[in-house]
Amino acid sequence: MPSLSGLGGLRGRHQDRPAVPIPVPLSAYVVDCGVYVDGARLPGRWSHTEAVKEVRKRGDGFVWIGLHEPDEEQIQGIADTFGLHALAVEDAVHAHQRPKLERYDNTLFMVLKTVRYVQNASPDTANEIVESGEIMVFLGRDFVVTVRHGNHSGLAAVRRDLEADVERLRLGPAAVLHTIADHVVDNYLDVTDHIEDDLDQMETLVFAPRSGVSADQIYLMKREVLELRRAVMPLAVPLRRLAEGYTPLIPEQVRSYFRDVDDHLTEVSERVTNFDELLTTLVDAVLAKITLQQNSDMRKISAWVAIISVPTMVVGVYGMNFEHMPELKWKFGYPVVIAVILVSCLTLYRIFRRNRWL
Repeated sequence: MPSLSGLGGLRGRHQDRPAVPIPVPLSAYVVDCGVYVDGARLPGRWSHTEAVKEVRKRGDGFVWIGLHEPDEEQIQGIADTFGLHALAVEDAVHAHQRPKLERYDNTLFMVLKTVRYVQNASPDTANEIVESGEIMVFLGRDFVVTVRHGNHSGLAAVRRDLEADVERLRLGPAAVLHTIADHVVDNYLDVTDHIEDDLDQMETLVFAPRSGVSADQIYLMKREVLELRRAVMPLAVPLRRLAEGYTPLIPEQVRSYFRDVDDHLTEVSERVTNFDELLTTLVDAVLAKITLQQNSDMRKISAWVAIISVPTMVVGVYGMNFEHMPELKWKFGYPVVIAVILVSCLTLYRIFRRNRWL
């Protein structure tokens, strides 16, 4: 496939004409590439080299390019064009990063963990509840580069909504970063709502008289909540930094928006902490129910052993086959012994039933 950057020479032959973007087929890993000037997207399709040339020639606007799971070779050309730091590029390619915010010269690099709720028939039969992904954002004075990992973290709707809001787009690349962060945290809220419903249902099942919920299933839910916790908790510090003026790349008008996102994240964090505590309580409750059930079973077994020991003892005594034993020649000996055994067993049974051992 010919290099997209090689199309730059075509523009140099027509410097006297108005800038008209040349249709460029996007690569498989390039989801979208747009040029935004004065809050509006310029028409046409752009390569990253043509887009950045147009913006810097105008001295206004910014480029937003979205990538999906690029490898090192694919992202290298974009990294060179926008001057992205090698360490940040390596993190963006290999993913599996915790949420963080780093500053490299005049570029910000932010990692956000995305989550999606996996619908299941019932929480006590689910194998997976939370699916996670990642969005990496490179932010510069005149560009935003987003790198996504995972199939559920698409930003097409975010881009459409933002393009419909001219006033926010005029705030520049920082508005894009805020919109992405707000979208991610809103997804956190949606996932926590679903998990809360699952926990209410599981709590009802745990305390039901004939509950089939096991400790293993609660541990699975606890592990899924832990995955959500790993996405939510580390994001608090980066958002607070952006709201407090960590970098001049975030203008004052946008910082207040980040404070609102931080408030929503705090709400999610508190709910996730409550989920974890509730699941710990449910585990303890299930283990306590198991212990009580085992004790009840042991009482029943002990009661039946005591009842069975009566005929066993009597029959054992008269089964010793000694010649001189009492009542061996008595005519009513056998029915009397049977009657004594039945009365004794019945008496023990009534005693155990009254004491709730049977």
